[in-house]
Amino acid sequence: MTLRFYDTASAEVRDFVPLVPGKVSLYYCGATVQGMPHVGHIRSAIAFDQLTRWLQYREFRVTVVRNVTDIDDKILAKSAASFGPDFEDEPDAVRDEEWWALAYRYEQEFLKAYDTLGVSRPTYEPRATGHIPEMHTLIQQLIDRGHAYPAPDGSGDVYFDVRSWDSYGALTRQNVDDMQGAPDADPRGKKDPRDFALWKGHKEGEPTTASWVSPWGAGRPGWHLECSAMVTKYLGTEFDIHGGGLDLRFPHHENEMAQSQAAGHGFANFWMHNGMVTYAGEKMSKSVGNTVSPNEMLELAPPRVVRYYLGQAQYRSVLDYQPTSLQEAAAAVERIDGFISRAARALASADGSFVFGSHGSVPDGFAAAMDDDLNVPQALAVLHETVRAGNTALTAGELDAARRALLSVNDMLRVLGLNDTAGPAVDEQSTTALGVLVEAQLAARAQARASKDWAASDAIRDTLAAAGVVVEDGPDGAVWSLKRG
Repeated sequence: MTLRFYDTASAEVRDFVPLVPGKVSLYYCGATVQGMPHVGHIRSAIAFDQLTRWLQYREFRVTVVRNVTDIDDKILAKSAASFGPDFEDEPDAVRDEEWWALAYRYEQEFLKAYDTLGVSRPTYEPRATGHIPEMHTLIQQLIDRGHAYPAPDGSGDVYFDVRSWDSYGALTRQNVDDMQGAPDADPRGKKDPRDFALWKGHKEGEPTTASWVSPWGAGRPGWHLECSAMVTKYLGTEFDIHGGGLDLRFPHHENEMAQSQAAGHGFANFWMHNGMVTYAGEKMSKSVGNTVSPNEMLELAPPRVVRYYLGQAQYRSVLDYQPTSLQEAAAAVERIDGFISRAARALASADGSFVFGSHGSVPDGFAAAMDDDLNVPQALAVLHETVRAGNTALTAGELDAARRALLSVNDMLRVLGLNDTAGPAVDEQSTTALGVLVEAQLAARAQARASKDWAASDAIRDTLAAAGVVVEDGPDGAVWSLKRG
């Protein structure tokens, strides 16, 4: 077994060897909780959940830290707007909402979305506001090493000096002279427009609850600093994997890497970034009106279908959303579930002691695909080929082969997280109980048909249909399945 992942910093697929044998430390950027989760947030979480599950399958003990940015310019601005005369009552907005209440409310929305779509809870999920002392320590280290400076204008700002760090730009392979400062950045007290804030001095009009005492004056942390301080506290100054969306490479991750390494930290051994989600080939944008939210997807399809869609592409590639995307994902999930239901009924009828169980190992082709930089499309191809082979075995009455296929399918679904969504999951007890009830109804229907009592036959079929059970009559009798979605 050789695990290989693409490392953004080196721009190559490298063999993955953890810093500590048998253990993996993973940090990936969570939400800035200033609004409802968008589909990009959830795709990223699913990608790193797949990574975590695969590492666990490979018998690594994985420590996962995913942060919550609960203090930020946008959070303060949205809170301030809720107190203003021009407040617009948007569907998710609340009048006169303090920034900390707004942040906590949206944090719960993210957790709800993660849980609904089967994203495992991290080992720990720290909030930025809970780690101010660690941030002060890191800032002072950078000042002492000559890589940061308090603004001379007395504003209380502290900046990272990008010119002092020769490797600045290494993650994204940029030259500092070719970079531009952020157009909306506050220029006060900077030596260079590219310098970024480690500490933001308190400004007039900002709530006092959004500032903390520091050696440089009251204020709050810069966004980039927060992650460096939190990951160091929980995973150490050097750890295995830092992840996040492709849009975070610059400036966020570039700045994280620079300030952490300038402080003397080895920091991340691998940088892994997931690709974006587009709409019909175009970047999603509220101004264009081509966005689709996780909640909108969940109104169109069950959680397992949404998870299948958001997790079906190789994590580094662009995932393009089309109006038919969820229908196609639903059809794929229905093929899988149809085989599971059919096999479970056949095996339960043949052997009353049948349990779903597990092989304990996925097929070799599936494992090879996942080892190769999480090649989920190829892994899904193995999953669907196993479903087809299982159906063929059932048709031929080869129950041992069908049993092996069913156990393999269940193992692969577990690794992909498709059995852990809030939607209906197939398990032995529910399948057996449902099968007994439905088969009894079909036996009564068969008797009614034999007696040419068509009204009774149709009534049974309609009752089953109302319960989501689809009945199809064939030469060998009636076959039933559950309607999906």
